[in-house]
Amino acid sequence: MKKGIHPDYKLGTVHCACGSEFKTHSTIGDITVEICSQCHPFFTGKQKLIDTAGRVDKFLKKYGNYNTAGK
Repeated sequence: MKKGIHPDYKLGTVHCACGSEFKTHSTIGDITVEICSQCHPFFTGKQKLIDTAGRVDKFLKKYGNYNTAGK
Protein backbone atom coordinates (compact mmCIF):
# COMPACT_ATOMS: atom_id res chain seq x y z
CA MET A 1 0.00 0.00 0.00
CA LYS A 2 1.12 3.53 -0.64
CA LYS A 3 1.98 5.47 2.47
CA GLY A 4 0.07 8.60 3.44
CA ILE A 5 -3.05 8.15 1.25
CA HIS A 6 -5.14 5.82 3.42
CA PRO A 7 -7.24 6.99 6.40
CA ASP A 8 -6.48 5.73 9.91
CA TYR A 9 -8.29 2.47 10.70
CA LYS A 10 -8.95 2.57 14.43
CA LEU A 11 -11.05 0.85 17.07
CA GLY A 12 -14.39 2.55 17.68
CA THR A 13 -17.51 1.99 19.75
CA VAL A 14 -21.00 1.89 18.29
CA HIS A 15 -23.63 3.33 20.65
CA CYS A 16 -27.30 2.57 19.93
CA ALA A 17 -30.34 4.50 21.18
CA CYS A 18 -31.51 1.33 22.98
CA GLY A 19 -28.35 1.36 25.13
CA SER A 20 -26.49 -1.41 23.35
CA GLU A 21 -22.78 -0.94 22.69
CA PHE A 22 -20.22 -2.94 20.72
CA LYS A 23 -16.70 -2.44 19.45
CA THR A 24 -15.76 -2.32 15.76
CA HIS A 25 -13.04 -0.96 13.53
CA SER A 26 -13.78 2.13 11.46
CA THR A 27 -12.14 5.18 9.98
CA ILE A 28 -14.30 7.63 11.95
CA GLY A 29 -14.01 6.22 15.49
CA ASP A 30 -17.10 6.28 17.72
CA ILE A 31 -20.50 5.98 16.01
CA THR A 32 -24.02 6.67 17.32
CA VAL A 33 -26.94 4.86 15.65
CA GLU A 34 -30.70 4.88 16.17
CA ILE A 35 -31.30 1.16 15.66
CA CYS A 36 -29.08 -1.93 15.88
CA SER A 37 -29.36 -5.71 15.69
CA GLN A 38 -30.32 -5.84 19.38
CA CYS A 39 -33.45 -3.70 18.94
CA HIS A 40 -34.38 -4.04 15.23
CA PRO A 41 -37.72 -5.89 14.84
CA PHE A 42 -36.36 -8.17 12.11
CA PHE A 43 -33.60 -9.54 14.34
CA THR A 44 -35.62 -9.65 17.58
CA GLY A 45 -38.50 -11.64 16.07
CA LYS A 46 -41.07 -8.90 16.70
CA GLN A 47 -41.43 -8.09 13.01
CA LYS A 48 -44.96 -7.25 11.91
CA LEU A 49 -46.00 -8.93 8.67
CA ILE A 50 -47.89 -6.66 6.34
CA ASP A 51 -50.90 -8.24 4.69
CA THR A 52 -50.48 -7.39 1.02
CA ALA A 53 -53.14 -9.83 -0.19
CA GLY A 54 -55.71 -7.08 -0.47
CA ARG A 55 -53.45 -4.95 -2.65
CA VAL A 56 -52.38 -7.89 -4.81
CA ASP A 57 -55.98 -8.97 -5.36
CA LYS A 58 -56.95 -5.42 -6.30
CA PHE A 59 -54.05 -5.25 -8.79
CA LEU A 60 -54.92 -8.62 -10.34
CA LYS A 61 -58.57 -7.67 -10.58
CA LYS A 62 -57.68 -4.44 -12.38
CA TYR A 63 -54.77 -5.64 -14.56
CA GLY A 64 -54.99 -9.45 -14.40
CA ASN A 65 -56.46 -9.95 -17.88
CA TYR A 66 -54.34 -7.24 -19.51
CA ASN A 67 -52.33 -9.63 -21.74
CA THR A 68 -55.35 -11.69 -22.83
CA ALA A 69 -57.43 -8.66 -23.77
CA GLY A 70 -55.03 -7.58 -26.53
CA LYS A 71 -55.05 -10.92 -28.38
